[in-house]
Amino acid sequence: MVLLKSNRGGLGSPAADFSLKGVDGKVYSLSSFDGNRILVVIFMCNHCPYVQGVIDRLVRFQNDYADKGVRLVGISPNDTETYPDDSFENMKKFHSGRKMNFPYLIDETQETARIYDAVCTPDIYVYDETRTLKYRGRLDDNWQDESAVKSRDLESAVNALLQGKEIGFEQVPSMGCSIKWKK
Repeated sequence: MVLLKSNRGGLGSPAADFSLKGVDGKVYSLSSFDGNRILVVIFMCNHCPYVQGVIDRLVRFQNDYADKGVRLVGISPNDTETYPDDSFENMKKFHSGRKMNFPYLIDETQETARIYDAVCTPDIYVYDETRTLKYRGRLDDNWQDESAVKSRDLESAVNALLQGKEIGFEQVPSMGCSIKWKK
């Protein structure tokens, strides 16, 4: 496992379109989320301990913010040949087993991850109503122990955007396993 931090760049850039299959069999694109005020794109996978450490928090976050027009979408970009734990079938099991309440999509070609300049899992991007990148950083300040969390960065960023404010705090990069790129 190679620990990496997400890149800091891209703030102010538009969200790139994609066409990716979800574990529910539907194909999703950026326009699939047009009815949502805020879109949170999370590059993630099944096997990463950092994702496993925060997935229940992400599910709760989606539950708490769904009625405010916030939608999470998970995208798994990993090479499934080298990492079969991240296969589409295993994504279905992970989605069901973790009771995920947001779409979980596979980026088989890794094109979407490359366009977004994703680095690690989880790598979190928050887009406002105009689909402009306003936040790229961590969920919170402790992926291992939720009871020790002191700074809920994703929540603070989304709350600011919902109130029509700019994000007024330093955006700390997310950290996690490196994306498993195809050779």
